[in-house]
Amino acid sequence: MTVSLLIVEDSDDDALLILRQFQRAGVAVEHTRVETAEDLAAALERCCPDVVLSDYNMPMFNAREALDLVQATGLDIPFILVSGEVGEETAAALMKAGAHDFVLKDRLARLVPAVQREIGEAEDRRRRRSAESALRKSEERFRLLAEHAQDVIFRFRWLPAPDLDYVSPAVENILGFTPAELRAEPMNLLDLVEPEDRDAIKASWRSPDPESLAFRCRRKDGQLVWMEQRASAVVDADGHVAYVEGILRDATERMLAEEERARLEHQLRQNERLDSLGHLAGGVAHDFNNLLAVITGYCGMLADSLPEHDPSLDDIEGIRKAAERGAALTRQLLIFSRLEPSRLETVDLNTVVAETRDLLSRTLGEDIEFSAELDPQLAAVTVDRTKMEQVLVNLIVNARAAMPTGGRITIRTENLTLSGAPLSDISAYGREVAAVGRRIVALSVADTGAGMPPEVLSRAFEPFFTTRPRGQGTGLGLATAYGVITDAGGHIALDSEPGRGTTVRVYLPAAARDTTRTDPAATDAPRGEGQSVLLVEDEDAVREVVLRILTRSGYRVRQVGAPLEALKIFSAGPEQFDVLLTDIVMPGMYGTELAASLREIRPSLPVLFMSGYTAGPAPGGQELPSDGSLLYKPFDRKTLLTALHRVLNGVRHS
Repeated sequence: MTVSLLIVEDSDDDALLILRQFQRAGVAVEHTRVETAEDLAAALERCCPDVVLSDYNMPMFNAREALDLVQATGLDIPFILVSGEVGEETAAALMKAGAHDFVLKDRLARLVPAVQREIGEAEDRRRRRSAESALRKSEERFRLLAEHAQDVIFRFRWLPAPDLDYVSPAVENILGFTPAELRAEPMNLLDLVEPEDRDAIKASWRSPDPESLAFRCRRKDGQLVWMEQRASAVVDADGHVAYVEGILRDATERMLAEEERARLEHQLRQNERLDSLGHLAGGVAHDFNNLLAVITGYCGMLADSLPEHDPSLDDIEGIRKAAERGAALTRQLLIFSRLEPSRLETVDLNTVVAETRDLLSRTLGEDIEFSAELDPQLAAVTVDRTKMEQVLVNLIVNARAAMPTGGRITIRTENLTLSGAPLSDISAYGREVAAVGRRIVALSVADTGAGMPPEVLSRAFEPFFTTRPRGQGTGLGLATAYGVITDAGGHIALDSEPGRGTTVRVYLPAAARDTTRTDPAATDAPRGEGQSVLLVEDEDAVREVVLRILTRSGYRVRQVGAPLEALKIFSAGPEQFDVLLTDIVMPGMYGTELAASLREIRPSLPVLFMSGYTAGPAPGGQELPSDGSLLYKPFDRKTLLTALHRVLNGVRHS
C-alpha cells in the first residue's frame, strides 16, 4: 500500500529525514511538499492526501494556520505535528484544536507507526460515517414506509421498563388514537385489547417467538375491531425479551366474513339435518295417515250400523277422537316436513297477533305481562293463516312455559328494508322478492325466561325434542313453526342465552298480491246413485275401508291395488267408469301419471286424488291437473262422500 503524504516543511533536510523514516520502515510513499499557505491550499484542492505532516514554525506560515486550512476542506485527513522547537503547551493547544498527534524531530522513529495508526483510525471513521449514513437513509426509508403503510408498525420495549418505542400513524385510522397519545401511556396499547384476549397478546409479546394471532381491540369511539399481529422478539443476554416489534393489521372485515361463513355453514348443516328429519317425519306421517284413514272409516261405518242410543256409540266416539288427535299430530309432522298442503292467502300479521293475544291473554296467568309493539304500517304477507295462527300460539305457549314463576312476553312486528333485513337468513324465495323491491316483514316473540344453553338451542327445531317433563309437550311446536315459515319463503331464528331469555324472530317476504282464501263448503254426506268408481290404492286396508264406504253408499266400485293394472282395466272399457278415485304415491306409477294416461283415452274423466302428502307438487315433481281435486288422509265417511259427489258434479274439491 502506498501512503500519500502532504508535507508542510520549509527545510529540505528535515523533509528528507521524514521520507527516510518511511523508506527504512519499508512503506512506499508519494509526497508533496509545500512551504506556504497558498501552496497548501492548492495542494489540498488537487488531491486528498492520506495524512498531513506539518512543521510548526516557517518563515511565512505556521502549523496552526495549516491545521485551519486542512479543517476548512471538511475532509477527515489526519494532521500530525512534526517539530523540534515547539513546547508542550503549544503542542497540547494544537492537539486540542484538532491535530491528531505530535512527533518530535529528534524522535522520528515514532512517526511511521503514528501515521499508520492515524490512517487506520481515519479509515474506521470513514466506514462508521458511511454506515451511519446508510442507517439514516434506511431509517428514513422505513419512516416513509411506516408513515404511509396501511398496517400499524410498532415496537414495544419491555426492558428496562415497558415503553412504546414506536407506533406508525396508521394506528389513528384503525384505532382512533394518535401515536403521541399511545406513546404518552405505553400500556394504553395493551389496555385497548379486549379483556378476554389480553392475556394471550401479553403472553405472545413476552415470548421469544411471538405467535401470529388475531385479537379484539376497542377503538377510541368504543367500536370493536379485530387486529391480526405478525411480530418478532429481541432477547437480551439473559434470555429475557427486551422488545417486540412487528405489524398489526386490521382484520375486522375478514374476521366478520369468517364468522358469517361459519354461521351460514352452521345454518346449512342445521337446515340439512332438519330437511332429513322432515323427510323421515313426512314418511312416518304418510304411513300413519293410512292407518288413521282405516280407523276413521271403520268408526264411521260402525256408528252408522248401530241404533241411535246404542251404548257402543260412546266407545266408537272415543276411538274416533283418538284418531283425530293422531291426525292432528301427523298434520304437525307434515307441516314441519313441508308436506302438509298450504292454503295461502294475504294475511295481516297484526290482526293475527291481536286475535291470538285476546285468545291467550286470559289463560297465560296473572304473573305474565303480555305486551305487543305492532307497526301500524305493517305490510301484509302471503301465508297459510291457520298455520300462522298455530305458529304464534306455539311460540307464546313456549314462552309461557319458560317462565314458571312469571315474566314478560313481548310480541313485535316491523317492516324491514332490503338494507335492514338479514337476507342471508331468508330463503331463496325471500331473497328473490326482496331483490325486486318488496319489503321483509319481521315478527318476534321475546320472553324473559331462563333461556337455552347452546346444546338445547342447536336442537330446538328438531321434531319431538323437548326439555319439558313427560306429558307436558310433544316437542313439535318449534318444528311446526320452522316448516310453516320456510314453506312461506321465510326464515325463523332463535336468539337465546341462559339467564337472558329467548327471542324467536320470524322473517317473511311482504305480499305482492292478494290470494283468496277458500273454505270447503259444509254439506251433508250425499249418497251415490249407482255411479261406477275405479278405486286405485296400494294400501290394502285403506282400499278395503273405502270400498265398503262407497258400496254401502250407493256406488259401484272396481278396486285395484296397482296403477298399471288400473290402466289395463280402463283401456279395455273406458266408458264403464264414471270417476277415478286414486292415491297419489304408489309403486310403479304416481296417481297423477295414472290420471294423465287415462285422460289421454277419455279426456272428460272426473278424478279425485287421495294423499297423506301434499296438495301442490306431488313427489317426483308431478303436478295435479288444473281441475284436480284432492282428499287429505285421514278422512271420514262424510268427507269422502262429499268430495266424490262434488267431483262427479263438476265442482272442484280442495
